[in-house]
Amino acid sequence: MKTNRMLIAAVVAVLLGLLASRFVYVQIQKAAAAARPLRLGQVVVAAEPLQLGTRLQPQQLRLIQWPADSRPEGSCMRIEDCTGRALITQVFENEPILEKKLAPIEAGAGLPAVIPEGMRAVSIRVDDVVGVAGFVMPGTMVDVLVTGDPQTRGGTGNTITRTFLENARVLAAGQRVQQDKDGKPQSESVVTLLVSPEEADRLAMASTEGKIHLALRNTIDTTATNPPPVQRASLFLGRSPAPVATGKPRPAAPKPVVRTPPAPYVVEVIRGDKKESQSFPEKISDIDKKD
Repeated sequence: MKTNRMLIAAVVAVLLGLLASRFVYVQIQKAAAAARPLRLGQVVVAAEPLQLGTRLQPQQLRLIQWPADSRPEGSCMRIEDCTGRALITQVFENEPILEKKLAPIEAGAGLPAVIPEGMRAVSIRVDDVVGVAGFVMPGTMVDVLVTGDPQTRGGTGNTITRTFLENARVLAAGQRVQQDKDGKPQSESVVTLLVSPEEADRLAMASTEGKIHLALRNTIDTTATNPPPVQRASLFLGRSPAPVATGKPRPAAPKPVVRTPPAPYVVEVIRGDKKESQSFPEKISDIDKKD
């Protein structure tokens, strides 16, 4: 009995020793990892806020230290690797300059450098209301609405509003100075949208033939809703919207057939020396049939 107790005590002592040694080993490893020097590298960041289309110059960039093991993918490690290339997106101060934010070297600078192949940039004139009170800025997404009469020029009073362009990216938004009819300078707001060639044609037509409005949307909301057109009658009179006229002439209604009554039947009656004519609306054969 005494021997068994001694054996159990020895086993417990061995287990406690193993646990203690394991604890000491883990603590030593942590201390060694903490004492290990952090490897640092360098990445290129913006020295100031930079706008879309800016051709980078050395004074606009600087190098900062960055942990070598967590360097952003596509980041530049030398200022000369970024110099002379244009930004295709807005960059904030101390933001790393990544390869995906730079246009190709041969693309040049300015707005043309940020237009992808197969796309077009179209500018439209807007006011504070159309421009969503100044919230339309480069990088935001908008829907384009047009209000007008689908009939020929001059209109028929059948005014409608419809969304004809959805999820268009704003490339630029700003002011330009233009002379009025008296030659005096006046500023107006201009918004430049990134669209396809087909959408560019539609946008040009809408800005010429109708009135344009912009609807600001969430940048991560890319769902196309394609809302139905809104007609003036449904807005002010509460009537259900009727199908929008396409401008084609409606087929003429058939004319009612007018039947000409038959000519009266004339009979000459001779009484002595008198002769007179009498008219009957029906033929005598028809009268006989009735009798």
